[in-house]
Amino acid sequence: MRALHPDHHRVVEALTTPDLASIVDLVVWVTTDEGGELAAYAANHLGTVRWGVSGRRELVSGIDPIGSEDPLAFLPYAAELANPSPRVSTDNAYPDAAARLRSFFGHPDRSPDLAIVHTPRHYFPDEGGHRGEHGSLDVIQSRAPLILSGRRVRRLGHLDTHARLVDVGPTLAHLAGVPASDLRDRHGEPLDGQVRSDVLDDGEPGPVVGILWDGAHCGDLLDLAASGELPGVARLIETGVAYQGGALAQFPSVTLTNHTSILTGVGPGRHGVLGNVYYDRATQERVVPNDESTWHRSGEWLDPAVRTVFEMVADHLPPGSTPRTASVDEAIDRGADYSTMQLIRASGSTTGAGGLGDQLPDSHASPFLADPDHLDDGYFSWGVQVDDLGWQQIRRLWADPAHAPRLTWWANVVTDAGHHAGGPRSEIARAALRQSDARLCAFLDLLDRAGATDQVSFLLTADHGFEAADPPVTGSWGPALANLGVPYRDEGPGFVYLF
Repeated sequence: MRALHPDHHRVVEALTTPDLASIVDLVVWVTTDEGGELAAYAANHLGTVRWGVSGRRELVSGIDPIGSEDPLAFLPYAAELANPSPRVSTDNAYPDAAARLRSFFGHPDRSPDLAIVHTPRHYFPDEGGHRGEHGSLDVIQSRAPLILSGRRVRRLGHLDTHARLVDVGPTLAHLAGVPASDLRDRHGEPLDGQVRSDVLDDGEPGPVVGILWDGAHCGDLLDLAASGELPGVARLIETGVAYQGGALAQFPSVTLTNHTSILTGVGPGRHGVLGNVYYDRATQERVVPNDESTWHRSGEWLDPAVRTVFEMVADHLPPGSTPRTASVDEAIDRGADYSTMQLIRASGSTTGAGGLGDQLPDSHASPFLADPDHLDDGYFSWGVQVDDLGWQQIRRLWADPAHAPRLTWWANVVTDAGHHAGGPRSEIARAALRQSDARLCAFLDLLDRAGATDQVSFLLTADHGFEAADPPVTGSWGPALANLGVPYRDEGPGFVYLF
């Protein structure tokens, strides 16, 4: 049962005043109705709405704060360019809001009492914010690219539809040979995601390569590919399919929540990774999985009931000298035969990925770097190093494609760094996309030389989208919470736990 805290309404009232409207887009929560189902709510200074079991949105008070639930809002791309980072929620879109909120608030110990959704323009550097932001329930921050290509993928070009990030894991597993009957968790429950059979042909399973460009902005990526600036992506689309509406992230649209949702096929209420930082009431622990010192421990926070795609694939392949599955630069690696994080764990390092400094390539010497000035941004510079190290691992794993893993997952981080540094469409963000595309081209060239390209299925995606914050739009809801005199924790910030 999901009961409201005695001070819930006071807290919501304090957070939905007009003077906070520039930074508080929505306050969201759930309650358990008489039938035991979770009803979802969203409120701001305009009014409050409720999604019941039917999924229909019902006005509770005031004016409906939800402008749209259209997953294809702000398409074609020119529509997004005409209204970037909408100023008010009634001009925005929040697709599949009820289902995503029910999942987010579905964990018995880790879900907060309520969550505060930042407005797209909120700039909060003192609390970890950047020029480019994500995490929202809204469509642009939740829209990740999704491209499939190669073996068993139909040549459909651009499709005017969308998918979900929870569909990625089941699709990868299916392409690698996992039957539909085994796309389940350890309790036998079906996954939240589904195989994207709408773009696949029948055929024998074969090697699969899943590629994640962290934080890659869907609209800009597809636009740059169409203009010839991302030839690797363009080549995948030419021999496959791109979803114009991308793949919808789980809420919150942040890194570790959605890496985990991708690689387990279930939402946060089931896999347990509620965000990049959250509180666990059962252990009374503040959990920070999205940190270089803790990424290699991410498997510790997964709910025991979930299975990763690596575990699903391994269950259908015999052990051998060749890795059946490989996880490159990915935190959610449980069950992978080869894993970057496994190497970190084996090293005994107490600083996690932070202890890799002496093993990382020199970012200034990267053959994929176009503008050395971008290295002035520390995160970008580190992203170049990590992605170059990832490329070295991919080259070793695929030196002989005949003995490559059945499933390879290849995460890249510099795209996230570029979008945080400058926001979508900035030069540093586009440079990060071009750099990642250059690594993709190098991989495709490797496969071409071996005559193996046509034998591989490819999937390219991201973990969330991005919007540009507006530096003058600053502020904090901290004082409004503190003035209530109600004991609370605000993690994220935005996850409010009441005591």
